[in-house]
Amino acid sequence: MNHARLTVRSVRARAVSAPMKLPLGTSAAKMNRAPFVLLDLYTNEGIVGHAHVFCYLELAAPMLCDALEVAGSLLKGVSLEPDIISKICRDHFMLLGHQGVIGMAISAIDVACWDALSLASGLPLSKYLGGDLLSIPAYNSNGLSLSSDVADVVEISDEANRLLDQGFNAIKIRLGRLDHNEDVRAVRAVRSTISNESLLMSDYNQALSVPDALARGADLEQEGLYWIEEPISHENLNGNAQVTKALQVPIQNGENYSNLNFLAMAINMKSMNYVMVDLMRIGGISGWMRAAELAKEAGLPMSSHLYPEVSAHLLAATPTAHWLEYVDWGEVFIVNSIRFSNGSAEVPTGAGTGVFWDEDAVARYALE
Repeated sequence: MNHARLTVRSVRARAVSAPMKLPLGTSAAKMNRAPFVLLDLYTNEGIVGHAHVFCYLELAAPMLCDALEVAGSLLKGVSLEPDIISKICRDHFMLLGHQGVIGMAISAIDVACWDALSLASGLPLSKYLGGDLLSIPAYNSNGLSLSSDVADVVEISDEANRLLDQGFNAIKIRLGRLDHNEDVRAVRAVRSTISNESLLMSDYNQALSVPDALARGADLEQEGLYWIEEPISHENLNGNAQVTKALQVPIQNGENYSNLNFLAMAINMKSMNYVMVDLMRIGGISGWMRAAELAKEAGLPMSSHLYPEVSAHLLAATPTAHWLEYVDWGEVFIVNSIRFSNGSAEVPTGAGTGVFWDEDAVARYALE
């Protein structure tokens, strides 16, 4: 691909933490705030690339900012070629490894590079990458947490309908309660209140052992779930392959993969029916596109994890594009929210990713 000739001038990283409209409760964590690091990559030519990274925990934000500032000092005066930029960063941080905070920092730099390049071209990122889809099926992943009071069937049913009323035909429920019967009650409460045409995804967030996943999964097979996401540890490929083979409900895996070789191994071992990748774990846009090639070769439908503002562009350029996961956590500080109609996300048509900061909101929610 022939890129515009741009040169890195500097980077700026800032941390924000805003309250979630619907607190998130999973088997792994409970959150009521969404901490992000916002990255601006400045070029000598005046183009500015942007990226936002969900940090999960506020304590990770300053570490990520420090890593990005170190990367910025390395990149000053470097030609803005994603492969070159990535190699410089990966070489420098090699002794720390390329996962966790360091991996997210390298991914953020990569996203900002591609944003700047597509801005310079005057094309939406989707078209810059060769994509031609105008919309992507999307599900609402806000709410329906483990914190929901399943004893109040009316409350959880009302929440499910509110999520669908925002322009969606699909929603996701979190599972993994200590009492499996409570999970079943929650699923039935939602499934019985939404239309037959509406889809219900589920997510265990790696809460189960293999025997529990087999038992609980078999028990849920008649409850109308579209998929079961991460029933056991993502690292246990043999166990995931066993669960995938045994259950009729499709298994979704991949959001925690931070290595393309691991993804390739997982695919070869048939440890999922559907693959989901996280933009900031898989290696930014460069890593996503390589993951999309692996999914294409295997004929696996590929969905996104978080970052709907950017992921819509990437799915539009993904041969086996499946579902966009929608969360609203970044909307408080991003100027233009992604739009939805008839159950699909509209791929933004402006140049670049379309991600720009609301500076008033950034100042209001600044994390010191």
